[in-house]
Order: sequence, then structure tokens, then C-alpha cells
Amino acid sequence: MKKFAAIAATVALAFSGTLAHAGTDAAGLAERLSNASATLTEIIAGAPDKSIPQSILAGASCVVVIPKYKKGAFVVGAQYGQGVATCRTGHGWSAPVFVQLTGGSFGWQIGGQSTDLVLVAMNQQGLQDMLKNKVKLGADAAASAGPVGRNAQAGTDWKLNAEFLTWSRSKGLFAGIDLDGTVLSQNQDDTRTFYGADIPFQNLLAGQTPTPEGGRPFVHTVAKYFVSSKAAQ
Repeated sequence: MKKFAAIAATVALAFSGTLAHAGTDAAGLAERLSNASATLTEIIAGAPDKSIPQSILAGASCVVVIPKYKKGAFVVGAQYGQGVATCRTGHGWSAPVFVQLTGGSFGWQIGGQSTDLVLVAMNQQGLQDMLKNKVKLGADAAASAGPVGRNAQAGTDWKLNAEFLTWSRSKGLFAGIDLDGTVLSQNQDDTRTFYGADIPFQNLLAGQTPTPEGGRPFVHTVAKYFVSSKAAQ
């Protein structure tokens, strides 16, 4: 039984690794950016009393949106999602970077689901971890399930310790989620396709590269909610 579980785990992780290195064409990237914008709008504007708290919107350093994150399982669970990230700079929000979130969970389970994820880097350390190109949540960067409610008064633990706050939306329900053990990294193939060149993750998130026309709607959506919230504080 242990041997079978080990083989199943290897297959699941290999499968997710293969997906992680699969590139997407320009039309697929445009769709991902559009889906990420729609996800943020639906979460933040759709139900303010069940949204990300105002203080978190105001203080965010970076935002990652992963629409339709896949989590499935047959004996061994596998998790995989593609998304978009942007960081606050001295002159607004950075050009988008294409990212992927991968991980595995073990145990006897059968089923699957698709959910939208939002990850927010809350401090300078969280920003630096984003710039490392590959971050294991819970190990390289402290992550906590984010509080819900526009005016929610969160505890002090995340303010002191959490570099990332994380939320999920599935079947209309929005709540904090534990993503410890998952790995956030740049999708280099998709970034290359979108920009037409290999541009370092760090340069993009630091605001050293202008936002292409195709990425502006997503960046504007982030600015609409996160910058206006900061001004309102």
C-alpha cells in the first residue's frame, strides 16, 4: 500500500509539473487577464460586506489573482492554477507577471473542484518574497487565511507575521484559505509569450517595464480598488 501511494504521489506531482511548464498562446493569456479582472470586480464590488477588508486593500504591496484554480484528487490530491500578479510601485501598479501555483495533498480522497484564489502580499518582506521568483507558502513566506468583511477587524497575528493573506471563492462563497505547502512561481513561458522576450520577474514587479496594452485592464482593475481604498484611509 505504501508503495502504491508513493507511485500515485509521483504521478500526481509529475502531472502537475508537466502542466506548469505548458505554455499558453496570446489569446489564452488575454482570457486569463480578463478572468482575473472579473474575479476581483465580483469579489470586491459584488458584496462589500463579504469582501476583503478595507485596511487590507489599502495596505497591499502585491496582488495575485488565480481564477479557476483546480484542486482534484484520486487517492492523491493535486493542485494547480495559473494566474496574474502585480505589485505597488512608486508610480502606480506594475506590469502584470504570469504566475502559477502548484502543490499536492495526500490522503484517501476522491473528487475535485475549481475555485478562484486571491493572494495579497502585505508588507515589504512579502514583496521581496514575490521578487524571489519561487516561493513556498508557509515555508519561504508566512501565509494566513485572510479575514472577510469590508470593515472586519482582524487580529494582530497576520499584521505582525503574515507576509501573504489568502482567500478563495467557490460556488459563490468567499473565505480565507490555508495554502501552506503550495509553491508560487513565475510562468516563464507565458511571460515570454506576452512580452515577446525573457524579462526578469523582478524587473516587471518593480515597475521597470511599461504595462503593455493587453495588461492595462487588469492593472487598472487592481488600481481601482486598491489605490482608491488607500486614498480613503
